[in-house]
Amino acid sequence: MEKPKITFQDSEQRQSNDSKNLIPISRLMKLVETLRGENGCPWDRKQTSKSMTIHLLEEVYELIDSIESGLPDEVCEELGDVLFHIVFIASLYKDKGYFDLSNAATKITEKMIRRHPHIFGDTTVDTVEDVKRQWREIKGKENSHVVSHSVLDSIPAGLPALMRAYTISERAAGTGFDWDTMNDVMKQTEEEWTEFHTALSHESHEEASLEFGDILFSLVNVARFAGIHPETALSDSVKKFEKRFRFMEKKLQDNGEKIEETSRQRLHTLWEEAKKMTKNIDGYK
Repeated sequence: MEKPKITFQDSEQRQSNDSKNLIPISRLMKLVETLRGENGCPWDRKQTSKSMTIHLLEEVYELIDSIESGLPDEVCEELGDVLFHIVFIASLYKDKGYFDLSNAATKITEKMIRRHPHIFGDTTVDTVEDVKRQWREIKGKENSHVVSHSVLDSIPAGLPALMRAYTISERAAGTGFDWDTMNDVMKQTEEEWTEFHTALSHESHEEASLEFGDILFSLVNVARFAGIHPETALSDSVKKFEKRFRFMEKKLQDNGEKIEETSRQRLHTLWEEAKKMTKNIDGYK
């Protein structure tokens, strides 16, 4: 039996009884207006859209940390901080007569409806890859009026290198420029590792740096083939290392010892102990 299509109007009707939930958003918007008003806070009145990007970025990273902590109360608080900055930035543009938060909300709502024709229209998709392909096609039609020289043009230059590498490789793969199998991309990584070793033997720092970058980029593609986001994977590994290292530090401190004065053999023993402890707590290997 074919699944009935959903119209956005149906969704809106079902949510009509929840309109009271919009009241806190209205209060937040009013709060921002007060803070930036004639008798408002000097700091808030001084901010610009450019200066707020730094604060917004900090809040987003704090939100990510709270999500990874697995504590819903912290996520709620940090999500509120991000929302405040979004409302604040929208208020800045509203004051200049460009748009307000409702305009931004309307635009993203209409965009999401357009890009989900398999939900709100007659299109049928079977897999996540089909959804991604459809998304690229629709986005291409929407931006057909924009002069673009590359499918990579819309990728923000300010993305952290690892995220940017993943996005670029994914975008390139979407055009068909990709390896056929995981074995192919693994072989490429092995070749890059050999080239890095050769560069080290030449004692050329610049050459070695470039070859090391090639290794990282190849590994990003390995992660993509494996269905793993490298940013998440690296973040988890760093946290695992940090937890184990802190365990060693505390163990030594409790015994009145300093880690920098501890023998390598003892550190190795403590590290193995830390691995067992973190494995018992988090399931790490």
